Amino acid sequence: MHRLLFALLTLLALSANAQLLVTKQAFSMDNFETFAGKTIKQVTVGWESYGELNADKSNVILVTHYFTGNSHAAGKYRADDKASGYWDALIGPGKAIDTNRFFVISVDSLANLGVHDPYVITTGPASINPDTGKPYGLDFPVVTIRDFVNVQKAVLESLGIQQLFAVVGPSMGSMQAIEWAVAYPEWVQRMVSVIGSSQSDAWTTAYLEHWATPIKLDANWQQGNYYDSSAPLDGLAASLMLITQNALTPAFFNQVGSGEMNYSAQESSPLADIRQSHSIVDWLRSRAKQRATSMDANHLLYLVRACQLFIAGHGDNIEHALNKIKAKTLFVTASSDLLLMPYHAKDTHAQLEKLNKNSQLVVVDGDLGHLEGVVGIERHAQSIRTFLQDQ
Repeated sequence: MHRLLFALLTLLALSANAQLLVTKQAFSMDNFETFAGKTIKQVTVGWESYGELNADKSNVILVTHYFTGNSHAAGKYRADDKASGYWDALIGPGKAIDTNRFFVISVDSLANLGVHDPYVITTGPASINPDTGKPYGLDFPVVTIRDFVNVQKAVLESLGIQQLFAVVGPSMGSMQAIEWAVAYPEWVQRMVSVIGSSQSDAWTTAYLEHWATPIKLDANWQQGNYYDSSAPLDGLAASLMLITQNALTPAFFNQVGSGEMNYSAQESSPLADIRQSHSIVDWLRSRAKQRATSMDANHLLYLVRACQLFIAGHGDNIEHALNKIKAKTLFVTASSDLLLMPYHAKDTHAQLEKLNKNSQLVVVDGDLGHLEGVVGIERHAQSIRTFLQDQ
């Protein structure tokens, strides 16, 4: 009897999950003024939502996406899609972010990395500049995390939304989440920062620059003017190789090497020919090259710069910025994170406690490093569920 009941509950859960089909929407504005005072004309971004908006529009959770991500946070576009949105384990009927209770919305960032993905809608360096009829290239204004937040705010306001039950995001999304809580404290009741940071310190800014360097060294980059010729895909792939390894751990790579390809330090091909690579390098490169086909090198540079420029509040005093926060806050950090290391979340949490703010910190374990907050999130969902249920 217990087995039958368990099987029935499992089937119902799978059926509910299968019904979470989503449609990409588009939002446009004629002019958008950046934090730096520049104007971008004809801005269009994509967004999608899950669940139903209640009558007083008080059940909204905004999910802000990570560096290589987009607004596809959960569900599928078609029932036969091979993969669901990146936080599908977290968002859906009965899940930690429960779409039976909440209206969940996510927005594609400006200069979104996946600009050539048919399901991504974004304005960035690869877009046509209406003043010239040609792609912007590096004439596109520098954009910041505040700009991503302000575009999201415009999308929400177009739907008549004036408050957020919570804003939740991983990695670069965590920067947007805390920026929301600082820039618009009256809007935000709860803020969840997953594998995140409240500022790009000197170490992180230098670290991120390594992601940009391979693109700038690719001969096809041509100072960003490659849209009528060959794109710098080798440089972009090299950047994605770095990003992937930085986001994972030695334990993960060693498991892949021993489990999938029988890796050895003295493999025959790289021993015989300097032009050949080890199996683990080929594995990493092949995945990066595949991902690069839907991405744009200039967009990566702009996202790197947005992260490098980030400090909550976009001022020069982090304590002053954090003191503006009225939301209850939760910081979820991964002990094995080698990218945005745990000290980022711990320091911000400590500062908020010193300011007598309502802040919680959860440190999770696992071998996925930074990606504990993305692909490993199901194992750590309970802390988010509890935080959203607390009064």
